[in-house]
Amino acid sequence: MINNPLGSDMAKAVRTESKQAIKKEFKVNTILITQPRPDTEKSPYFDLAKKHDIRLEFHPFIRVEGISGKEFRKQRIDITEHTAIIFTSRNAVDHFFRICEELKVKVSQDMKYFCITEAVALYLQKFILYRKRKVFFSPDGTTDGLLEVIGKHKNNEKFILPTADNGKNDIGQYLVRNKANFVEATLYRTVSNDIAPVMKDGYDMIVFFSPFSVQTLFDHNPTFKQNGTLIGAFGPTTSKAVEDAGLRLDVKAPAPNAPSMVSALEMYLTEIKK
Repeated sequence: MINNPLGSDMAKAVRTESKQAIKKEFKVNTILITQPRPDTEKSPYFDLAKKHDIRLEFHPFIRVEGISGKEFRKQRIDITEHTAIIFTSRNAVDHFFRICEELKVKVSQDMKYFCITEAVALYLQKFILYRKRKVFFSPDGTTDGLLEVIGKHKNNEKFILPTADNGKNDIGQYLVRNKANFVEATLYRTVSNDIAPVMKDGYDMIVFFSPFSVQTLFDHNPTFKQNGTLIGAFGPTTSKAVEDAGLRLDVKAPAPNAPSMVSALEMYLTEIKK
């Protein structure tokens, strides 16, 4: 067989050109995060932006509105009859204690608190003497981690699970499957924000954190086409909402090596640079 250096060089050039084309196709310069801008400049999002030289835009697609004490009473839930409460967000913490204050309900000192992250657990300090309470949280900040913690107590507690008025909850489904004693308490409702100002600009990627945010996108533009836009989603219900909407899911968190959305984006951005 005759060795053809020219042919080899041409093949190498084609591969290089193809790789460059792929990089060009998937190059990410701008990412829209469908959440409020972090309160501190020390957020890992800003470290990510600096490292990969990308522009991040923050705009919450949804907002939370608390229901009134009168509306809560209609659910016929006696908070004092329960021994544990599950918090999946700071919003849930805020609205639970707001309702308690409005209805003049005194929360027992023996109440146990199960939180999605350590940050949410520490947020409880606004309302309780943290060191004197039984507070648990997911070790890795994931729903699976929280479910593992809850699983150790599910047979001995009567849980309250705060929810939005129109939300499906992975934790609620788990409690049903495992025949735990619990009640879902609607404390707030999710409302779509006006996203027209932010959507007038194009983005290489849009990252969602709630099924309702996906719905907001289509409320704004019912004929939205993904085309070359990359889509990221945090949480199984959000990922399902993305796929049910007929969109291609490019970045998914949590994952085995990426418990947070920042870590999932880091992995993705690093990979497409190779």
